Amino acid sequence: MLTVHHLGKSQSERIVWLCEELGIPYELKVYDRHPVTRLAQADYKALHPIGAAPVITDGDVVLAESAAIIDYIVTRYGKGRLTLKPDHPEYPQFLYWLHAANGTYQPATGRNMILSRLNLPADNVVLKAMNGRLALALGHLEERLAKVEYLAGSELTTADIMLVFTLTTMRLFYPYDLKPYPAILRYLQRIGSRPAYRKAMAKGDPDMAPLLT
Repeated sequence: MLTVHHLGKSQSERIVWLCEELGIPYELKVYDRHPVTRLAQADYKALHPIGAAPVITDGDVVLAESAAIIDYIVTRYGKGRLTLKPDHPEYPQFLYWLHAANGTYQPATGRNMILSRLNLPADNVVLKAMNGRLALALGHLEERLAKVEYLAGSELTTADIMLVFTLTTMRLFYPYDLKPYPAILRYLQRIGSRPAYRKAMAKGDPDMAPLLT
């Protein structure tokens, strides 16, 4: 049985959402963060040597890393749905945004989150550079979403499932303003209207309203 081990308010929400979009059977186990550190507790860290979310188990398989898990589930259980074939005209865009999620956007917000906690002066060279890097990335995303409904074109794909966390729940840990990016905000409203997304968020984090504005 495929089991999704969901750490509350974490990147593992992607996997819950994926399973709901695919409509496949799975077991959901939800784990609370430590009340003081807000990090994963011992029971979650014991699941995988890396000790970070997300993690799935499937029989003898124990797998971490969002992109690897998504590929595994889509290939083994989803018959390739929510992906594009290599001959699709938007295939390069699909690949780009799928990997940009954890290659560019999540690192950019993560670095800024850490820097924001160091009480650095506003003119700190590193702080300014990292703020600029995030603004550049968001501007690029804004340009893309001004032209298309979803990252790979007209249909939702796993690229969207990978990226949305950084635009939503990640803002609990590093608040940043999306008001300068109207196309991104319209995109988040489209995501928030999807029944599978709403169901996934209600299952995984029932105490949290998704940050879609």
